[in-house]
Order: sequence, then structure tokens, then C-alpha cells
Amino acid sequence: MQTAYLLLGSNLGDRLSYLEQAKQLIAVECGFITNQSSIYETAAWGITEQPSFYNQVVVLQTDLTPDTLMQSLLNIEEKIGRKRLIKYGPRIIDLDILLIESVILNTPLLTLPHPFLHERRFALLPLAEVAPLLLHPTIEKNISELLADCNDTLEVIKLA
Repeated sequence: MQTAYLLLGSNLGDRLSYLEQAKQLIAVECGFITNQSSIYETAAWGITEQPSFYNQVVVLQTDLTPDTLMQSLLNIEEKIGRKRLIKYGPRIIDLDILLIESVILNTPLLTLPHPFLHERRFALLPLAEVAPLLLHPTIEKNISELLADCNDTLEVIKLA
């Protein structure tokens, strides 16, 4: 078993429902969810003229290899109804692997740690809620330190 940190996001339709559906499918197909952050609302990153996102980090215990986990997450996105039309465009669900323990990996399917994790407040803030002392294996700072150093100015608001 290894611990994976996943970022879930949705900015179309019933965002809360899509996040919940994703968590249910992840628990069935990928492993055991041991923790989850609050849900945060964030302005879209990349293509900014689109609805805001709801984002959440889940902590997953899994026996799957990193590539198998990523393929499973892509399959879950498809089951929920995601269509890949525009890079960084609107989507009903987006599932990313931020980190898997101290794994460093670069395959055609997956790069770990997520290459932009340290640049994105919408990922760092919920990750810091569940794993503030988790060490980023290539930058060698913990998540709280990365959040403090992050230059991303997008507003990230915790939902009540």
C-alpha cells in the first residue's frame, strides 16, 4: 500500500455532486480514501473566462501502480461524463495525482510529483489542510512551506 494525494475539481453543472461521484468511484476502483480536505472554490486557472472550480484533495491508500492509478482516474472521469475538448477548458470532473509518497516518475501518462503543484494555490491549500508536513520529493520543502512561497494570486475560498 502506498499513499496517493489526489486533486479533484469540477466547474460545470452540479459541482458538489460530481466531486461526490468521483470519490465514490475512486473508493470502489482505486483504494481506500483515508482523509479529505474541505472543498474550495477557485477562479479558473489557464483559461480564465469560465466558471469557477470546486476543488478538493483526497488521501488514498492504494495498491495500484502510479500509471495504473492514473489510467483508473481517467476512466472514472469518462464514466462521470468528462469530454476532453479544450486544454484547461471547462470540465465536469478533473482528477489529478499530486503526489504518491516520495515517488519521482516521468512516463508518457504521468509525471510525479505533479509538475505545477508548487505553482498552484488551489492545489496547495487543500493539500496543506490534510498533509501540511508532507515533503515535496524534488523541491525538498513541505507543503506548508510551498504554500507560503507560492506566487499564485488566484483567490481560493473554503466553502462553509
